[in-house]
Amino acid sequence: MDSASVTHTVTTADTASALGSGDLEVLATPRVLAWCEEATCAAVDLSPEQTSVGTRVELEHLAASPVGAEVTATATVVHTDGRLVRFQVSAQDSSGTLLASGEVRRVIVDRERFLSRIRPVGD
Repeated sequence: MDSASVTHTVTTADTASALGSGDLEVLATPRVLAWCEEATCAAVDLSPEQTSVGTRVELEHLAASPVGAEVTATATVVHTDGRLVRFQVSAQDSSGTLLASGEVRRVIVDRERFLSRIRPVGD
């Protein structure tokens, strides 16, 4: 199975108060999700013509993390069906505490074909 991990240090820009998902100076759920999605992107081997887009997310944010904490998000491919790829994702701090877990689904698409279907705002 393909897997990948990314590691980040929580900054004030990553907090719930900074991202508008709460008013505490702790790691925000949207940032945990972004780091998990970053790991999913790193876990798939795509040609330059391809990219993947997120289609479904299920994430439980289980524990708080303060500014300065080191967080590693890991994604492992658990299922593929044609262009659909399902990942088991998790995030842990440097002491091994499980901070979040869940599943992310992505679909592999042709980059140019996908973008050709998007109309700029105002057109």
